Amino acid sequence: MLKIFLSSHGHLASGMKSSLDILAGESSKLTVFDAYVDEQSVKQKLDEFYETVTDEDTVVLLSDLYGGSVNSTMYTYLTKKNTYLVAGINLAFLLEIVMQEEVTKESLANLVAQSREMMCLVELNTEEADEDEDFL
Repeated sequence: MLKIFLSSHGHLASGMKSSLDILAGESSKLTVFDAYVDEQSVKQKLDEFYETVTDEDTVVLLSDLYGGSVNSTMYTYLTKKNTYLVAGINLAFLLEIVMQEEVTKESLANLVAQSREMMCLVELNTEEADEDEDFL
């Protein structure tokens, strides 16, 4: 079974879960932890999370910022069986991964590439804007 653990500095993780719940419904695959908002640590929550993981499970750890303290703590869990870590995730990535039944290193790399494409600078198309003004 695929199990996903998402953590961030502050409330970004729970905010992303809130958006995900609206867009795709609640997912039993996803566990969320907002770091540095109370006395609990990322390590404590990961240890609790891994108590529910079996040898047959695949775990994907998701963090907000590559090289940040949350990501650095998660990195130490890569020694666990069937565990992957993806840093710098966005909502597009989260939407895609919760729809998966299983993942591999290759499928995760593809999801990362796809989610990068969803991030772009959006500019006003001046031709469309000029056409819209004709109707005013």
